[in-house]
Amino acid sequence: MATLMEGPPLAARIRTEVADEVRELGGLGLVTLQVGEDPASTIYLRRKHEAAQEAGIASDDRKLPQDVSETELLALIAELNADGAVDGILVQLPLPPHLDEARVVRAIDPVKDVDGLHPFNAGQLYLGRPTIVPATPLGIMALLAEQRVPLEGAEAVVIGRSDIVGKPIAHLLLQSNATVTICHSRTADLARYTLEADVLVVAVGSAEVVTPDMVKQGSAVVDVGINRTEGGIVGDVAPDVADVAAFITPVPGGVGPMTIAMLLRNTVKAARYRRGLLAFPRGER
Repeated sequence: MATLMEGPPLAARIRTEVADEVRELGGLGLVTLQVGEDPASTIYLRRKHEAAQEAGIASDDRKLPQDVSETELLALIAELNADGAVDGILVQLPLPPHLDEARVVRAIDPVKDVDGLHPFNAGQLYLGRPTIVPATPLGIMALLAEQRVPLEGAEAVVIGRSDIVGKPIAHLLLQSNATVTICHSRTADLARYTLEADVLVVAVGSAEVVTPDMVKQGSAVVDVGINRTEGGIVGDVAPDVADVAAFITPVPGGVGPMTIAMLLRNTVKAARYRRGLLAFPRGER
């Protein structure tokens, strides 16, 4: 039976470290922007703000109407960029179709982009010089490190190619000297790749798409999926994969808590950049 890579204990430790750093820095400010009233986003944002406030971060949740204009949203982001009390800005995605998501993300000052999605931050990760990196991939790497899962020389397979999980985790694994394969919805014979994986990261949002016959004996499996079914919340990986893998993240209780913890850590990092305690490579923009 696989060892569970549980998120809550490690996340709690990181959040304690963040609280210490916040006190050291003399306070931080985080602002989230939510357009519309998606219930899942509202719950997730509430958890983010509860964690931020627990760590001593002053957090402000700005809720905007579903029909807010792009001009209004961009003006608000410009205002927050200029606000010296704001260290981090997070726009909850996805946005309604009438808003240009790429343009909105580009409008955020890269040094305040705690989601790590601005093209500058994404490009820095691609170039192997990471500045601010999306929180979920950082959480995955922390879970693997906690269990001392070897990455150098390992065969790593990522299922999913999203900008927020699949692509950045692939780059982080590559920078840890793993050999990385990215699979996706158009990949033919998925099991051909997954059966070779020493480390398998699954982030597709499809219930139990990975089954035990697709997993290499003794591998480490990270399940990023959260799927609501009639039987409750399930991951992208079938539970009985735990009979084959050496390490596996539970759902819930695996990656989710780590995402929030690493968002807080990103906010601290952004604050350090803003205060000149870390050098943000603005001259390369």
